[in-house]
Amino acid sequence: MSLQRPLLEVDSVSHGYGAQPEKRKGGLVVEAFSFALQAGEIACLLGSSGCGKTTVLRLIAGFETPLSGSIRLDGTTIADSQHSVPPEQRRIGMMFQDYSLFPHLTVAQNIAFGLRVSSGHAKPNGASQTHHARVDELLELVGLGGRATAYPHELSGGQQQRVALARALAPKPHLLLLDEPFSNLDVELRERLSLEVRAILKAAGMAAILVTHDQHEAFVMADVVGVMKDGRIEQWDTPYLLYHRPATRYVAEFIGQGVFLPGEVLTPHTVEVELGVLDSDVPMECRTSCANCERDCHLDILLRPDDVVHDDASPVLATVMAKAFRGADFLYTLRLDSGRDVLSLVPSHHNHPIGDKIGIRLNVDHVVGFNSVA
Repeated sequence: MSLQRPLLEVDSVSHGYGAQPEKRKGGLVVEAFSFALQAGEIACLLGSSGCGKTTVLRLIAGFETPLSGSIRLDGTTIADSQHSVPPEQRRIGMMFQDYSLFPHLTVAQNIAFGLRVSSGHAKPNGASQTHHARVDELLELVGLGGRATAYPHELSGGQQQRVALARALAPKPHLLLLDEPFSNLDVELRERLSLEVRAILKAAGMAAILVTHDQHEAFVMADVVGVMKDGRIEQWDTPYLLYHRPATRYVAEFIGQGVFLPGEVLTPHTVEVELGVLDSDVPMECRTSCANCERDCHLDILLRPDDVVHDDASPVLATVMAKAFRGADFLYTLRLDSGRDVLSLVPSHHNHPIGDKIGIRLNVDHVVGFNSVA
């Protein structure tokens, strides 16, 4: 049985700006960039400012033409170094940070505008009966069925965002691109709307690519996340695997919180660190330069805050150096006898003062090690 063809294929794409960027050191913004997206899948390009994620989005949308490589949508090449299909002919929707709603048009008229533009009729009063039905369908989809005649200034920020989303979905694009759509919202609203937008996209069966620097936002919305660094993808994986099984030290440090403790390999399944012996049901995942991790190999072992458990019965003690209250739990910074620090998530009813010594133990179901850094 043949595998389903991806909806979107970005194949070895490179791009830069200025005169002959491919010949200038550091001139390429993205280099040999590749990934594939399945129909109905939500992906995220995640990275810090300047990593090239927005450039990738612009290449897919058609606002830039790649220097090399190709981009295929539903099996058809829409861009390579020789030609580029105009953005308006790509059947790709885009939602920006600024919702760009027309203040003089109602919610329904703003949504219908996307239909008129896609069909070449941009006049507010020229909507067909089919357009009216599509607008009504989208209003229900985004939960604004009762606000069709409202104007943008009468809506909350979250409602305005849903109108912008409905307008982008109106012409039934093959793919939707979202350029940091939640950056203008406060943290609490951002998380709630991330879940809402994901549910709307899933209900519509829409494939989408989100660009953000916020990993929490990426984890809430995306089925798969590409962590970017210097114009390349460090790892393309599910949020769970990015967090628990990072492929590179950069991903381990960029995603979530954690520390590295030096360890010595005892067997392919066990490694000894300062806090004791870690035993894994499966062989250790060694992101090292050696072919195999064998006895006496020295590694840096990744420990996440949820790997370090507060246990009053444990003989291993650590000193509370700092704590951050998070409602349901504290994030403790704990100092070991060696002077090294570890992080631990502890239920908030265990409210220990700074300087207190508490018992801890490890609860690690898989071990990930990296080359030791002096």
